[in-house]
Amino acid sequence: MNEKTIEVEVTLLLPDIEDDGDECLVRLQDALRERKGIVHVHRERDARPVRLCIHFNPNLISLEAVRRTAREVGGQLTARYRHDRIPFEGMNSADEAALLRRKLEALPGMLHANVNYAAGLAFVAYDTQTLTPQAIAGEMRAFGIQPLDWPPPSETQPPHDHGSAPAFLPHWVQERWELLLVALAGLFLLIGWAGETFLGMPPQAALGFFLLAYLAGGYDIATHAIPGLFKGNFDTDVLMLAAAAGAALLGEWAEGAFLLFLFSLGHAGEHYALDRARNAVNALGEMMPTTARLKEGERVVERPVSRLKIGDVVIVRPGDRIPVDGEVLAGESAVDQSPITGESVPAPKAPGQEVFAGSINQDAVLEVRVTRLAKDNTLARVMQMVAEAQSQQSPTQQFTERFTARFVPAVLAFVLLVVAVPPLLGWMPLRESFYRGMLLLVAASPCALALGTPATVLAGIAQAARNGVLIKGGVHLENLGALKVMAFDKTGTLTEGRFKVTDILPLNGHPSDELLRVAGAVEQGSSHPLAQAVVEAARQRGLDLPAASGLENLSGRGVRSELEGRPVLIGSLKLFRQTLGEALDGAVIETVTMLEKQGKTTMAVHYAGEFIGILALADAPRPGVRETLRTLQNLGVRKLVMLTGDNEEVARRIGEQVGVTDVRASLMPAQKLDAIRSLQAEYGAVAMTGDGVNDAPALATATVGIAMGGAGTAVALETADVALMADDLSKLPFAVALSRASRRVIRQNLGVSLGVIAILLATSVFGLMELSGAVVLHEGSSIIVVLNALRLLGFRLHTQG
Repeated sequence: MNEKTIEVEVTLLLPDIEDDGDECLVRLQDALRERKGIVHVHRERDARPVRLCIHFNPNLISLEAVRRTAREVGGQLTARYRHDRIPFEGMNSADEAALLRRKLEALPGMLHANVNYAAGLAFVAYDTQTLTPQAIAGEMRAFGIQPLDWPPPSETQPPHDHGSAPAFLPHWVQERWELLLVALAGLFLLIGWAGETFLGMPPQAALGFFLLAYLAGGYDIATHAIPGLFKGNFDTDVLMLAAAAGAALLGEWAEGAFLLFLFSLGHAGEHYALDRARNAVNALGEMMPTTARLKEGERVVERPVSRLKIGDVVIVRPGDRIPVDGEVLAGESAVDQSPITGESVPAPKAPGQEVFAGSINQDAVLEVRVTRLAKDNTLARVMQMVAEAQSQQSPTQQFTERFTARFVPAVLAFVLLVVAVPPLLGWMPLRESFYRGMLLLVAASPCALALGTPATVLAGIAQAARNGVLIKGGVHLENLGALKVMAFDKTGTLTEGRFKVTDILPLNGHPSDELLRVAGAVEQGSSHPLAQAVVEAARQRGLDLPAASGLENLSGRGVRSELEGRPVLIGSLKLFRQTLGEALDGAVIETVTMLEKQGKTTMAVHYAGEFIGILALADAPRPGVRETLRTLQNLGVRKLVMLTGDNEEVARRIGEQVGVTDVRASLMPAQKLDAIRSLQAEYGAVAMTGDGVNDAPALATATVGIAMGGAGTAVALETADVALMADDLSKLPFAVALSRASRRVIRQNLGVSLGVIAILLATSVFGLMELSGAVVLHEGSSIIVVLNALRLLGFRLHTQG
């Protein structure tokens, strides 16, 4: 199933850059090219100031995500381009979404538009020099759709409203308008049919009740469809009204009233079911407290969370939701982080540790210093990305849209032939052919087909988010469920990433403290886990670490620096073979080989022209990682590959401990990328799991990039297609199993939808079904696919250990 690629072009304004070789420009282009969904990045020739053109696939990355990537690297999308999310009401069927999308994309200045009926949201990216928000809203209203609180865009997603109750009615009637009309249509139909059939009611009186049933059952449909028809909007509601009108022309008033009753009942059931999925997403926003207890000197005052600044201190009582992302200053307590990370066990928090907005303080009062503004905190970012995920179409959704675009016109042409040709050839009377044409009109509205996939994606993404897994689009939800191969970074993913110095082996008469002092002085400028372990070991000995200068990272090999005016090299044997060649000390090779056979990572230290010693470090596998990988295999992932820059011996030992099926060691960062590409060439879809920082190129290249610890790092949230919010690999089997379940539901919904369409086409042409039966099948299939999708909201992972 080929994914539809929409290429749009936006311009990036980069102030203060004068030439192509500027480091900021190169860095920005590289950062953009690494992001999945960016198709092409190029410089606009002779433009001053310098501009870049970016072509991207909006089903893989949103304009807003492009903007955030640019901002992180120092560029700024011109204010000319906007990406807005528009909640709406008034849409009655799924096929209207595609019609509205085409209307919006036809507007001059519209870069990309998508309309998600299941979520009740429209997404637009547009050029503000050509197109205004007011014009977009006006086009939606002209279509019969009412934007809610837009423009400007609303920060929260309001409840979706159904029906078009007259404004003069009492509020309680307006709230229940749709159900009231369904009940009245059913009541009038029952009275007319029972009275005429069993109670001897005169035909004229029964006709009056059928007309009332027509009015109640068709009111909402007609008030939406008839004005739309005059504007060229031909949708399911028009087809149903035409079928009901046809039944009336044939004198089948009871059948036409039954058709409208069933259609309105089906709509009401569909809307109720979709509201459940929407509410699951909206519940994320309800976890965000709106006020905080701000500490001002000796006073504690209540302030809106939106007014808090970085550095403010808030007081969080036991039982309260933590209102900010911040750092604990005082107090010790257990915090329930399950709303953010999905962790079932409360996490102990003490001064210096990070807490997240929306989590629940359980035991004692905490003082928390604000580290992120409300608009930038973890929960706000998750809500934003869940919304963006709903703007992107999955491959199946793109297929159903293409199918529907061709199918409906073809069936409508076929309806005309079925109505006109048989009477002309004397095969059947016009009344019979017209009735079969009405049946075909019902078959021509593939509501279930248009609704089944977006409803499934909405429910799947909502359930993932509720369990601490952020899946950033339907394409990733589908792809994750199809994987047979998964690759993993070693350090910090399969292992704890907390190295400890196990051996300090000085050489050439140098004391161990000097070895640690030199290594610690150089490595204190690095954030690598190995470097941090060396610095910690030096500090535990109470060593004074002088400042080194000119730290240079030698990717995948080590570092070069200068200490007290003398050169320092720290790294692997690979580094020294490249720099010293034949002069490499045999004792160093022997010692390093011995340590690596014990499964340890080594760092040789060369200072002022000679080796002063070797440090050995060890990292332990994460608790439970072997069971996690076994569960993935039970779910159908056949190949588990570990990619690491560590030496072969260390990698092999860790691989045996955790249970991977393949180990690829001594890889430079670029070689990890090559490994992903070779796995894709051999096996097709491949996932890569890493920390989202060092592994960004591999994550972007993999079919599905999975980052761990999304709650702690903005980089993980931005670079990955799937983010495990907790720094916990055990959520990965849940994500894979949920995606597999979502794929099954999508296939089931496709089967139901296409099966019902086939049955309706066949029975309509050969006159084997009554009109009421066709409507039961049509509306029933729509409700079935939505209810089937909603099963995902209760999904739990059940595996055998």
